[in-house]
Amino acid sequence: MNLESNELLQAPERLTDKLAALLMQRIESGELAPDERLPTEQRLSEQFGVSRTVIREAVSRLKSIGLLNSRQGAGVFVAARHQARALAFDPTVLTSMDSVLQVVEVRRGIEADVAALAAARITPEKAVAIGLALDALEACPPHGAEGVEADLIFHRCIARATDNPHYERLLGFLEQYQREAMRVTRTNEALDSEYMVQVKQEHRAIAETVMRGDAVAARQAAMRHMVNAAQRIEQAAPPIRRTLDALLSPSGLSSKT
Repeated sequence: MNLESNELLQAPERLTDKLAALLMQRIESGELAPDERLPTEQRLSEQFGVSRTVIREAVSRLKSIGLLNSRQGAGVFVAARHQARALAFDPTVLTSMDSVLQVVEVRRGIEADVAALAAARITPEKAVAIGLALDALEACPPHGAEGVEADLIFHRCIARATDNPHYERLLGFLEQYQREAMRVTRTNEALDSEYMVQVKQEHRAIAETVMRGDAVAARQAAMRHMVNAAQRIEQAAPPIRRTLDALLSPSGLSSKT
């Protein structure tokens, strides 16, 4: 393995994301071969000009998706190609408005299927849980972390009603990307009072159609919500677009820890 390049990761961009993406690319291209040992944290830190904390976080991320593994007393190695790997997206997936729209596109079909299946398998107990999740969502302020979490819980509650644990796990995986995307979309919606009304109506339509067991209407309501979410971003006025772009800017992140 040749990691003797002079390529440094420049601050103040997302250093952990950038390093993880760079190492991932080298693994996928074969530059870092299966079963090859990584240099020490200290060596990587010196080469890329970042702290050892950044190195550890990037390596940990690649371990979590099966690209690297640790061998006790021997170090960190590139995983064998036959080893099963967890589903993963590019760590830099959310750095632009286009990437936010791509996450919304991924959710669109999934959320429609989830709502339809939840409606087909609804029970009184599930309906109560969905109603409570909707009430909690509607009680939250239009923007901020509390609203994002309530939004995620609402969709997760509907996924749980499908009785298919894989849907809930898939949405749980997507949440790491959804949080940033939803922070952007909810901020956009909060800046326009008409958007806020639309979003509230859309969430209520999803909940009500699922709770009454109407699979066709539930699918349509969920699909409409995701299509409209994308349109609200695409059609945002210039001042709102600037606000949204600023949210995605890495300039406020620390370069080293």
